[in-house]
Amino acid sequence: MEFSIKSGSPEKQRSACVVIGVFEPRKLSLAGEILNKAAKNFLSDLLRRGDMEGKAGTTLLLHNVPGTLCDRVLLVGLGKEKDFRVKEFREAVATAVRTLNETGAFDGTLYLTELPVKKRTMSWRIRQAVQIVFETLYRFDRYKSKKDEVRRPLRKLTLAVESRADLAVAEDALAQGQAIAAGMSFAKDLGNLPSNVCTPGYLAEQAIAMGQNPGLKAEVLDLADMEKLGMGSLLSVARGSRQPPKFIILRHDGGKAKEKPIVLIGKGVTFDSGGISLKPGAEMDEMKYDMSGAASVLGTMKAVAQMKLPVNVIGLIPAAENMPDGNASRPGDIVTSMSGQTIEILNTDAEGRLILCDALTYAERFDPECVIDVATLTGACVIALGHVASGLFANDEGLARELLGAGEEAWDRAWHMPLWDDYQEQLKSNFADMANIGGRPAGSITGACFLSRYAKKFNWAHLDIAGTAWKSGREKGSTGRPVPLLTYFLLARAGKT
Repeated sequence: MEFSIKSGSPEKQRSACVVIGVFEPRKLSLAGEILNKAAKNFLSDLLRRGDMEGKAGTTLLLHNVPGTLCDRVLLVGLGKEKDFRVKEFREAVATAVRTLNETGAFDGTLYLTELPVKKRTMSWRIRQAVQIVFETLYRFDRYKSKKDEVRRPLRKLTLAVESRADLAVAEDALAQGQAIAAGMSFAKDLGNLPSNVCTPGYLAEQAIAMGQNPGLKAEVLDLADMEKLGMGSLLSVARGSRQPPKFIILRHDGGKAKEKPIVLIGKGVTFDSGGISLKPGAEMDEMKYDMSGAASVLGTMKAVAQMKLPVNVIGLIPAAENMPDGNASRPGDIVTSMSGQTIEILNTDAEGRLILCDALTYAERFDPECVIDVATLTGACVIALGHVASGLFANDEGLARELLGAGEEAWDRAWHMPLWDDYQEQLKSNFADMANIGGRPAGSITGACFLSRYAKKFNWAHLDIAGTAWKSGREKGSTGRPVPLLTYFLLARAGKT
């Protein structure tokens, strides 16, 4: 998709289609009023006759509108003006892009980006619009012998701003939006790949390829390296698989040399059968998405490098496959983590925390400013929060507030969950320092409590994305979350919002 930024009256745009917003009931946006005046009330006459009410999600495509230089005008319903906020803005842009792509319009000019959104800047509107364009047009048909082809797909989109004074700032926001969207698309592609392709080795290859680009450096530790480091917890998960585990390290040294890095850790279980504690067969295919934490970290690192953010960021990805085998870990086994703490494995399907805890210990060597781990950790988080918000746990209130704010700004929201010491009692073991599960009650919290035992030397947050990383049903596929949340957090840290 080719993007550009323009200021100017809508009737003067030589475009295949100009997109104008209509509020309910039958009220043109400011750009619509300007175009209507040039068209000698052509639009207002249509609205008055009832051709369109302005309800959210509705559209009306017009040809040969008098007084304009464009081929078509697309009216998009915005709902009631007093209710027009983030959600409504996002839905209006998605509706416009979807319709443009179906009309055969090769290019379009979007005047929705001029619409005021409460508590949001013009830069935000541009960033969000670009992300929504990519999300709306995203398809994963790599393995289909017959592609679903659009006759004349949308190739160029111009985003309108109110004045020439906005152009420079809007161009910066456009570049940021493109980087975030590229990171999301990359994360989606990785998540949507089948597990016979996307193995721990494949993730390592992708990281090495990324490390060839400016702004990133990559390193991959193999099984022997992890054995030397004493990553017994991580290695216990990989024992039942024929796919060797990998530990991926990606660096973006964009800040000053002495600045402490922000460390992102992504759970990279490329397929989770549950191990000996085998999962039910129904929907087990969706366990290819259990590496969504890793995918989101890789996508975020891609976006950070593309934006050349002046901040030091390190991505750590423990990657393994959790399979049942004669050599697999058994319930009741005790393993020793890299930290020296021992773990009684009561359920081999609680494997994510077993690979993340060694990654958290490894992160200590970087003396990090903060550490954020991202994981499809618990089904309990889906029960608690559904598919709307990611679960956020943290040992530092300031970091938690930053991430919550970034999630609101990015519209990739999280909800702050408790991490009280009372819940630690559930992890007691008669035979080891801790058990890897704490029973059914508060499952997402006890999972976070387990990880917190390995994060005492730095400010740390944990994002449980089990309910937000992918969609089931007709829209089945990876969502690319929480790449937006993480990138907005890093943009704020870099002072680029």
